[in-house]
Amino acid sequence: MALAGVVLAVAGIRHLGSSLTPFPVPIEGGELREGGVYALARHPIYGGGILAALGWSLLMSPWALVPTVLLAALFEGKRRREEGWLLERYPGYASYRRAVPRTFIPFVI
Repeated sequence: MALAGVVLAVAGIRHLGSSLTPFPVPIEGGELREGGVYALARHPIYGGGILAALGWSLLMSPWALVPTVLLAALFEGKRRREEGWLLERYPGYASYRRAVPRTFIPFVI
Protein backbone atom coordinates (compact mmCIF):
# COMPACT_ATOMS: atom_id res chain seq x y z
CA MET A 1 0.00 0.00 0.00
CA ALA A 2 2.81 2.39 0.88
CA LEU A 3 4.56 1.64 -2.40
CA ALA A 4 1.33 2.25 -4.34
CA GLY A 5 1.07 5.60 -2.57
CA VAL A 6 4.60 6.58 -3.55
CA VAL A 7 3.97 5.56 -7.17
CA LEU A 8 0.73 7.57 -7.27
CA ALA A 9 2.37 10.67 -5.76
CA VAL A 10 5.39 10.48 -8.07
CA ALA A 11 3.12 10.08 -11.11
CA GLY A 12 1.24 13.21 -10.05
CA ILE A 13 4.44 15.17 -9.47
CA ARG A 14 5.92 14.14 -12.81
CA HIS A 15 2.76 15.00 -14.72
CA LEU A 16 2.49 18.46 -13.15
CA GLY A 17 5.99 19.38 -14.25
CA SER A 18 6.57 23.12 -14.02
CA SER A 19 3.06 23.67 -12.60
CA LEU A 20 4.07 21.93 -9.35
CA THR A 21 3.92 24.03 -6.21
CA PRO A 22 3.71 23.09 -2.50
CA PHE A 23 1.04 25.75 -2.04
CA PRO A 24 -2.64 25.33 -2.90
CA VAL A 25 -2.73 28.51 -4.98
CA PRO A 26 -2.12 27.72 -8.68
CA ILE A 27 1.08 29.32 -9.94
CA GLU A 28 1.02 32.11 -12.50
CA GLY A 29 1.33 30.68 -15.98
CA GLY A 30 0.54 27.17 -14.78
CA GLU A 31 -1.62 24.86 -16.83
CA LEU A 32 -4.61 22.74 -15.84
CA ARG A 33 -3.52 19.10 -16.13
CA GLU A 34 -6.30 16.72 -17.11
CA GLY A 35 -4.35 13.81 -18.61
CA GLY A 36 -2.27 10.99 -17.19
CA VAL A 37 -3.01 10.21 -13.58
CA TYR A 38 -5.08 13.42 -13.40
CA ALA A 39 -7.64 11.75 -15.67
CA LEU A 40 -8.23 9.27 -12.82
CA ALA A 41 -8.06 11.49 -9.70
CA ARG A 42 -7.97 15.25 -9.25
CA HIS A 43 -5.38 15.29 -6.44
CA PRO A 44 -3.20 12.18 -6.86
CA ILE A 45 -0.26 13.64 -4.94
CA TYR A 46 -2.42 14.03 -1.84
CA GLY A 47 -3.89 10.57 -2.41
CA GLY A 48 -0.43 9.09 -2.75
CA GLY A 49 0.62 10.71 0.51
CA ILE A 50 -2.43 9.31 2.29
CA LEU A 51 -1.87 5.81 0.87
CA ALA A 52 1.82 5.86 1.79
CA ALA A 53 1.02 7.02 5.32
CA LEU A 54 -1.71 4.39 5.67
CA GLY A 55 0.65 1.63 4.55
CA TRP A 56 3.27 2.82 7.02
CA SER A 57 0.68 3.04 9.81
CA LEU A 58 -0.58 -0.49 9.23
CA LEU A 59 2.98 -1.76 9.28
CA MET A 60 4.00 0.08 12.45
CA SER A 61 1.13 0.21 14.93
CA PRO A 62 -2.57 0.98 15.23
CA TRP A 63 -1.55 4.17 17.03
CA ALA A 64 0.26 5.27 13.88
CA LEU A 65 -3.17 5.67 12.28
CA VAL A 66 -3.65 8.86 14.32
CA PRO A 67 -1.15 10.96 12.30
CA THR A 68 -2.44 9.36 9.10
CA VAL A 69 -5.98 10.51 9.87
CA LEU A 70 -4.65 13.99 10.68
CA LEU A 71 -2.75 14.04 7.37
CA ALA A 72 -5.90 13.01 5.49
CA ALA A 73 -7.85 15.80 7.22
CA LEU A 74 -5.13 18.31 6.33
CA PHE A 75 -5.17 17.24 2.69
CA GLU A 76 -8.98 17.41 2.58
CA GLY A 77 -8.91 20.98 3.89
CA LYS A 78 -6.16 21.92 1.47
CA ARG A 79 -8.08 20.29 -1.39
CA ARG A 80 -11.25 22.25 -0.63
CA ARG A 81 -9.41 25.57 -0.64
CA GLU A 82 -7.33 24.68 -3.67
CA GLU A 83 -10.37 23.69 -5.72
CA GLY A 84 -11.89 27.11 -5.06
CA TRP A 85 -8.79 28.76 -6.51
CA LEU A 86 -8.69 26.29 -9.42
CA LEU A 87 -12.30 27.17 -10.28
CA GLU A 88 -11.37 30.85 -10.32
CA ARG A 89 -8.19 30.37 -12.38
CA TYR A 90 -9.22 27.78 -14.98
CA PRO A 91 -12.54 28.11 -16.85
CA GLY A 92 -12.55 24.38 -17.64
CA TYR A 93 -12.06 23.22 -14.06
CA ALA A 94 -15.78 22.79 -13.30
CA SER A 95 -16.27 20.43 -16.22
CA TYR A 96 -13.02 18.60 -15.35
CA ARG A 97 -14.28 18.13 -11.79
CA ARG A 98 -17.53 16.64 -13.08
CA ALA A 99 -15.64 14.35 -15.48
CA VAL A 100 -13.20 13.12 -12.80
CA PRO A 101 -15.24 12.36 -9.67
CA ARG A 102 -12.41 10.69 -7.72
CA THR A 103 -10.65 13.18 -5.51
CA PHE A 104 -7.53 11.45 -4.20
CA ILE A 105 -7.16 7.80 -5.24
CA PRO A 106 -8.16 6.48 -8.68
CA PHE A 107 -11.13 4.08 -8.57
CA VAL A 108 -11.50 4.57 -4.77
CA ILE A 109 -12.09 8.09 -3.40
